[in-house]
Amino acid sequence: MSDFTRRQFLKSAAVTSAGVALGPYFSFGKAQPDTLLKRTLGRTGFEATTLGLGGQASLQWSAPGVDPIKIILKAFDLGINYFDTSNVYGPSQAYYGKAFRELHLIPGQPGYDESLRRSMWLTSKTMLRFAKGDRAGVRSFSNGGPGTHTADDLRRSLSLMFGDGQGNYPKGAYLDMVLNHNVSQMEEVDALYEGYAQPDPKAETIGALAVLIDFRDGTNATGLNPKEEKLIRHIGFSGHASPAVSMEMIQRDTRNVLDGMLVAINANDRLNFNMQYNVIPVAAARNMAQIAMKVFADGAMYTKAAAWSRAPEDVVRTVGSPSLPSRSLVQYSLSTPGIHLAIIGTGQISNDAQACQLQQNLAAAQIKPDGLGQTDRRAIEKLAAQVKDGKTNYFQVAAQPLSAARRPMATQQVQDRKRIVKLEWQTAYAGDEPILGYDIYRDHRKVGQIPYRPQTTKAPLVFREAVPDNAPHQYEIITIDTIGRTAKTLALPLAPV
Repeated sequence: MSDFTRRQFLKSAAVTSAGVALGPYFSFGKAQPDTLLKRTLGRTGFEATTLGLGGQASLQWSAPGVDPIKIILKAFDLGINYFDTSNVYGPSQAYYGKAFRELHLIPGQPGYDESLRRSMWLTSKTMLRFAKGDRAGVRSFSNGGPGTHTADDLRRSLSLMFGDGQGNYPKGAYLDMVLNHNVSQMEEVDALYEGYAQPDPKAETIGALAVLIDFRDGTNATGLNPKEEKLIRHIGFSGHASPAVSMEMIQRDTRNVLDGMLVAINANDRLNFNMQYNVIPVAAARNMAQIAMKVFADGAMYTKAAAWSRAPEDVVRTVGSPSLPSRSLVQYSLSTPGIHLAIIGTGQISNDAQACQLQQNLAAAQIKPDGLGQTDRRAIEKLAAQVKDGKTNYFQVAAQPLSAARRPMATQQVQDRKRIVKLEWQTAYAGDEPILGYDIYRDHRKVGQIPYRPQTTKAPLVFREAVPDNAPHQYEIITIDTIGRTAKTLALPLAPV
């Protein structure tokens, strides 16, 4: 495609977006597609609609006159099959519980629609980092009150959505996935992984992952699932802020426990320490389900301030704007390589398809993974960067340049009378362009090249060479991005062997 100027792009967007001047038939061809596109959620195998219903917006902060239960029911009516909520989203889970009763999704109740339950995906979240004990300095929060742990949040979710809301839930109730939510600091990763490899029921502290494994597998290795219940199908995490922290979360997962990642990704991503060139490729290489969030920067792309929402007044209840069509932002996130679907909170539904956020976002989401070319993505980025001077992503770590390879190390040994040099390092972090690879220099002369590949474990990246002499040498590892920028390590000296 040829490059768009701003005027050309806006002219095109006025026809192809959810603008107020044109009806939905002009906007998307049809207000409601005959068949919804679906994508496979990584190794889970589930075929999800490209739009999922987010658990916040009017499901968390309901303005007078807005019925959140009707939002949930409309999402079902439209064919959406991915549903999101959380233990820290106020009444969101309870609203789902009321909607599920209308839909006959309560196991054991007359008319239980097991087929409908199996056709949908329900994700909830916990921000409790410990399944047992606690540690000062680790962020941990639940609407369940002080003294609660991960299993308490899990049971609370099931009780609110399928049970009596007082802690009880019927046999056969389950969640498709539980996410360790908003993992933003390395200390939280440390906490979550305590006891992950081999939990000790006598330990003072056990991390959330170990007990979630128990409730996934019906085991009691932690001593915290004495009934050996199977209450969840999959485990994952979410990351708003730091791709480095999210990469660490994935790389430590030696047991392939993490099946999904909810990740902040929108058209201002590259103005920050970006997700699309750092953690998203790592999750893709592990074949994890990847769900986009913050498509509209929690409304900051439009009328809301660039800050965490706190009240109904923060919820945006309109569809896009003439200068930044909502369709463009939805399609940007869904055309990011590795992303399977986007969850978007809904502030407003309407019988008027033009004014209905849910219908407009669903129509916008009917895009294939390669549905936007790089030229179009850059054009959308230029428009988004003009909103609040590009400072919409208040939840995301500030931009940083291309980094050098991290923790580089040079060692050597003699094998079969040959001097073998081995360089090891942890992946560099990308700036606002992807990493192309690493050039290896010995004594300021290039001796090798390693193409970029996502580092999916803590095992280092490696370069080896046989050196034909026994002289002193020094090595450098130079990271190169796709537009030719470089970042090099300090010299790595090696003495004669």
